Formats: sequence, C-alpha cells, structure tokens
Amino acid sequence: MDFSSNDPERAFLRLWNAVEVVRPVHYSLFTFGESELPYYLVVDSDAQNPMVKLARGTVRVTRPLIITPNNTQPEFENFFEDDGVNQVAKFLLSRQAAFSHLRFDNRETQERLVTDSVEEMVEKLTRQLDAEEEDRVAILKAPHGMGGVAVFRYAAERVMQSARDNIQELRERGFLPD
Repeated sequence: MDFSSNDPERAFLRLWNAVEVVRPVHYSLFTFGESELPYYLVVDSDAQNPMVKLARGTVRVTRPLIITPNNTQPEFENFFEDDGVNQVAKFLLSRQAAFSHLRFDNRETQERLVTDSVEEMVEKLTRQLDAEEEDRVAILKAPHGMGGVAVFRYAAERVMQSARDNIQELRERGFLPD
C-alpha cells in the first residue's frame, strides 16, 4: 500500500476495513504485566495459489515497569512486512493515550495451507472453539497479503476496549484520583 500520498490515514483506514475480527474475545488486558491474545488467522488465497492460509498465533502486549523517554511510543514487532504500514500504524496509535508505552509482539506458531474457502475455514474454527468452550481465542480473516493488518486490528481493538477497565483498576489501586 502506498502511504506517500497526501492522505496516509485514509489509506490505512482502507486496510483496516479490509480485514475482520470474525470471532472476538470479550476480556480486558491486564493493567500490569503482560497479556496474551491468542488467535487463528484465515488469509484468502492469491491468484497463483488457490489454497487458504490458516495460522495460529499469539500477540503479547507488554507494559514497561519503568517509563523512560525510550519507551514512550508504542512498539510493534512481527506485524507488517511493509515498513510504510508499520510507520503509519505507529504514528496513528502514538496519538492515543491507551497505546502509550505498550509493546506488541506477534508470534505465529503454526501455519498451514488448506483447501477450504475462507468462510468454510472460519465456520470450522468457530464450531471447534465453541465445542471446546474456548472463549479466549479470536478468529481473524484477511485478504491475501493483509494478515498482519488483521492481527494488528485485533490487538488494537483489545487495547481500546480494555482501556476503561485498566483506568478503573488504576483508580482502585490509588494511582489515579477519583
């Protein structure tokens, strides 16, 4: 994606809207320490290969124990192949207080190609996770080449939705005034 245009935010928004968190999770990130966000990622095939990519991974979201000038910006590892996407994501999220000081590390632990369509694979995974009563694993889907954006969106949405609970916990522990 070309971010050299006059409107990189609009280009990034197109990427953001092209991916989907099909099966979200509904728990807050830890206020202190490290949180893990496990997921399955289903990426559509490309023109040369009709196979769908299925990956399993985990995003680790870490908060530094001591805040220094060197760790005030959000940090992303293993999300984007394109440095332009990485730079725009960092810029946009650095403007949000919920992302300050956070470190995101994405690790795919399993990857395979499957003959199912994206929709069939999502349905199979949903049935499997429901049967296992697993409520802490998300399912993400993305067009070819946009898997990192889907994982990034998942992590970003978890942070934004957790911010309220995290602020409340900080208040309860006396770190913030009521």
